[in-house]
Formats: sequence, C-alpha cells, structure tokens
Amino acid sequence: MDSTLAKGLAVLEWLARAGRECRVTEVAQAFGVPRSNAHRTLQTLVECGWATQDTATSGYRASMKLFELGAQAGAAADIPGLLRPLLARLAQATGETIHLAALDGAEILYLDKFDSPLPVAAYSRIGGRAPAYCVASGKALLATQQPDAEGLRALLGPLVAHTPRSITDHAALQAELNRVRARGFAENREEWRTGVCGLGAPVFDARGQAVVAVGMSVPSIRFARAQSRALSEMLLACAREASHMLGCPQAAGTPPFPRPSETHRRQTAWKPSNTAEGPAA
Repeated sequence: MDSTLAKGLAVLEWLARAGRECRVTEVAQAFGVPRSNAHRTLQTLVECGWATQDTATSGYRASMKLFELGAQAGAAADIPGLLRPLLARLAQATGETIHLAALDGAEILYLDKFDSPLPVAAYSRIGGRAPAYCVASGKALLATQQPDAEGLRALLGPLVAHTPRSITDHAALQAELNRVRARGFAENREEWRTGVCGLGAPVFDARGQAVVAVGMSVPSIRFARAQSRALSEMLLACAREASHMLGCPQAAGTPPFPRPSETHRRQTAWKPSNTAEGPAA
C-alpha cells in the first residue's frame, strides 16, 4: 500500500467530514504527525484541487471538486446491481420475498426482487407498480420527503381503497408517515392486497437523500407482532448497510437509523457483511 497516498486520502476525508475550516495544527493533532507533515499534505491537496485555503485565516476546507466527483459517481452507480448481494442475504435470512423499490410520482416501481421459497408467498414482478400510500416501501420513501397533508394530496390525488384496510384519508396518511419517520421503517397490514403484509425501509445516498427502499412481502399468516418485529430489525440492518454502501453520512445523523435490539431475532438473523401490481412491501 502507498502510505503517502493513503495519508492524503485520510486527510481529505477528515476535512470533508469536519464540514468547517480547519487549521494545520488540528490536522497534525488528529493524525499524530508533525505540523510540517500535515502542512505538506494539505498543500498537496490544495495544489491538486481537492482542498482550498483561506488566505486570511490560513484555514483549509475540502473543495467542491469532491462533491462534483461524488455526484458523478452517484449518477453512474448501478444501485440495484450494487445492492443485490444484500437483498439476497436478507432473503436467505428471512425466507420472505424481498424487493428493491423506487418512488415514481405517486407509485412505487419495483427494481429487483428475490422470491420466497416458502409454499405461501406474496406475488410480484420486477417492473411492477403499486400505489405508494398502500405499500410499506412506498410509505417509507414518502416519509423521507416529509410532505404535509396538502402536499400529499397534490402528489397522490384521491386515496382509493384497494382493501378494507387501505388508508383513504390524507390526514390519517400524514399521521402514519410521522410514525414511519419516528421508527425508521414502514408497515403495511393488508392495505394493498388482502392476506399480504409488508415492511419497508429507506436507503440513503451520500447526500443523505432517500433513493430507494428495501421492502419485504409477508403473508399475513406469518406477520404476527413478534414476527414482524424480528423481520423489521433484519430489514433495518440491511437498509443501514445499503445506505453505508452508497456513502450515506450516517455519522451526521441525517436519516433515522434506529439500532436493532438483541431480542426477538429469528434463528437465521441478518448478519452484516464485512465490507399498479406488486406485493405488500
């Protein structure tokens, strides 16, 4: 490994995460190096365009070049392909149907899926759609936008009942989205298809913006409270790891990422790695 390059990249990341102007002394203390070494590294970053120096204060900041490169990388990323191994592991751990979904106007578009091997399972297909307010992945993504009742009305239009459990009142939907934001994931209890329930959690990118949701479809016969809690914990762990893979600044606390408890886990619990048709998810 090139230690000089590694040190430079580490300093650049430190500057970016600091989010403020930093002095040479701070960098030297943070990395345990002489002030002269820290100065040389910072000057190299400035000369290469990755940092800027204020001539009045002599402080350093990460430059907008870092943002530009990150935006380009994010635009070029194959998110479904990148996250597919995580979805596969979640499907294996839970035995349920797993989806990756994106918000498209008032609907959810299913980008990828893994079918449940169990005899009773939820049907769906890649490219299928569902009303965002009726499914868990849709509610998870709507909640990240934080619309008020009027905003929801403008986005979704009239809320049609697809089952007796569908939410058809915009104020009630707003209250539901508030609960989703508080706990970090959404539930659907037979709101889109009778007999099919679901869970959904948002996945955030490097800008802290929700780009997709991980969803899980579960037949209602396997969705008792204890079961849904165990499944939600595994879903949240997967969504957190997916966000980390997309560069989400979790340390900044942008998205709601509740930590899973150690209770109510299935025996095949999720283990993080080292590094208008559809289901209820």
